[in-house]
Amino acid sequence: MVDLRSPRFLFLCAFQFLVLVQIQVSCYQYKVGDLDAWGIPTSANPQVYTYWSKYHTLKIWDSLLFLYPPSQDSLIQVTRENYNSCNLTDPILYMNNGNSLFNITTYGDFYFTSGVPGHCQKNQKLHISVPGNGSASAYSPSYGPGALPDTAPSYATVFGSTHYHLLLHQQTDFQSCYHSL
Repeated sequence: MVDLRSPRFLFLCAFQFLVLVQIQVSCYQYKVGDLDAWGIPTSANPQVYTYWSKYHTLKIWDSLLFLYPPSQDSLIQVTRENYNSCNLTDPILYMNNGNSLFNITTYGDFYFTSGVPGHCQKNQKLHISVPGNGSASAYSPSYGPGALPDTAPSYATVFGSTHYHLLLHQQTDFQSCYHSL
């Protein structure tokens, strides 16, 4: 019979608890477009964001990293209507530092495009949807069910100062991320 007060048993219980907690709060940082920077799709790969979004499953606490030359591009988050019409006025969020990180903090649909006029019309845009169960589908121009709820708090957040290292993933298209508990 196992002695429930033994140091070995208590250590194993604590270790199992920590592993379970770590699995429950795992999150990843995805580089949008993988090896390519955020930019106008090339003629050789005009649906790069469509293909990218089809192969990534996102959830709350994951983050999207958009890399681009800040002197040549920017990133905006827009409503569904502005996404579909490529209307760049009144963005929900504007980022232009070339290393833009968007943290998924809520369920709902998120629409992104370049803030440079003409780029959206050339398919430099991305739509992701995070359903209520925590998993997500990512969509780009021709893949987009549902509308952005009017009350969805769609904004980037900054991680706090206390960080916990979370699960590593073996693929090269995303890295482990940090989440403030």
